[in-house]
Amino acid sequence: MTKNNKIYYESFEEAIERNRKKIPDLHKKLKSAGVKYILSSWIDLHGIPKTKPVPMSDFEPLCLGKGPQFAVHSISFVPELTPADSDQIMLPDLDSVYICPWDKSTAIIFADLFWEGKPYNVCPRQALKRAMQKIKDAGYKGMCGIEPEFIAMKYDEDGKPIKAIDNDPIKGLRPRRQAFGYDVEHSLDSMHFFKELIDILEDLGWNLHDVVAEGAYSQFELDFHYTNLLEMADRLVFLRILLKEVAKKNNMFITFMPKPTIGDWRSGAHINFSMEDVNKPGKNIFTDGKSWSKESQYAVGGLMKHAEALTAITCSTVNSYNGLVPRVGGFEGGTVTWAPTNITYGHNNRSAQFRLPQNRYCIENRAADMTMNVYLALAMTSSAALEGIKNKIEPGKATDRDLYQMTEDEFKKLGIRRLPKNLLQAIESLKIDKLAEEVLGQAMKKSFLSYKNDEWERYHQAVTDWEVKEYLRLY
Repeated sequence: MTKNNKIYYESFEEAIERNRKKIPDLHKKLKSAGVKYILSSWIDLHGIPKTKPVPMSDFEPLCLGKGPQFAVHSISFVPELTPADSDQIMLPDLDSVYICPWDKSTAIIFADLFWEGKPYNVCPRQALKRAMQKIKDAGYKGMCGIEPEFIAMKYDEDGKPIKAIDNDPIKGLRPRRQAFGYDVEHSLDSMHFFKELIDILEDLGWNLHDVVAEGAYSQFELDFHYTNLLEMADRLVFLRILLKEVAKKNNMFITFMPKPTIGDWRSGAHINFSMEDVNKPGKNIFTDGKSWSKESQYAVGGLMKHAEALTAITCSTVNSYNGLVPRVGGFEGGTVTWAPTNITYGHNNRSAQFRLPQNRYCIENRAADMTMNVYLALAMTSSAALEGIKNKIEPGKATDRDLYQMTEDEFKKLGIRRLPKNLLQAIESLKIDKLAEEVLGQAMKKSFLSYKNDEWERYHQAVTDWEVKEYLRLY
């Protein structure tokens, strides 16, 4: 984030001036590092970066808004503009530059989209910047850490995807109890891949804390230090690229799909969110110095108020909801999933959507995975928390009980809502959420809902293997 008071620039010309004074020093730095190619990358509705590579000789024009343009409105479900309308212009953010560790002749610079002199209204990165500006104007700054989980895979001799790091000689047979969570042998078997990743993340200065062997075969988590919302969003997108590129060198591929098989542990991406006083850098307002502050309680209240709509963004695929269940038959690790199931909060309660951890003052949203558009997720998270603080929304009493053991009658008595059970329920909540329309804007919300309604309809029309096995001979 810049030291300038502004985060969100409402005019193209103003954003160009932000860049102009930074160009000479950054150009010199990139040239001296041996960078020859620039991938200035904007973010689509899925949270995926898009680009048109340019040579370093075009670096200055690129930074002044004279680089590649895009007909973003030609992409399906972004229908507001026609073939006769202006294209979008990509403007790199010179505070978000990453030299690619796997190819140091190439740098990725994250960018914002503008259209006819103003921020493009279907640009997720602009939506996050707009939310951050609103929070800053209210006297706060959002901070975030994310816990990315993923599975390393490869293709067998028949071209079928299998777990990449799996020393079980009998493929397909899985133990009923958890095999690999924190396991030393499995961690050692993975180090040929993770040594390089650890070195890269250390060189990037992300302050990597640990690499975790998770419960499923070939499933891992990377924990690195928190930072401001925009930098964390950029880091997560860059990490997804990085993981895939390093995996290719090892004849593997990475999947961020939350639930590849029934027996696998869900891959999540817990969002750990906190806020600072903008006039007191480093002052976490979620603690009064001894315990959780009133502001933290109000922030939880705001997040719980908008939980269903938020979940439509943080768990954005049909497959996401296969993981948000209390139990799975034949599960590798017993029966309970440790996944969030209900909209409530608890002190260190991992069965609740929102956890107040025992070792840090942040609100952990456990209903999130790596399929989310992280820019929209953090924009919605911070905006809901701010609404809670401003309106002093009380979250009610903490639920410090095992939610997996509670009955529907108990939930009803305590007023505890269930998380959406599928993508359709989630997007129906997003559709009517007023804060979501404010955060995303009407055009982007409409486009996002179009994407997700289409995804649900295509899924709902598919005939699955389970249905064939269950019904073909029964009826």
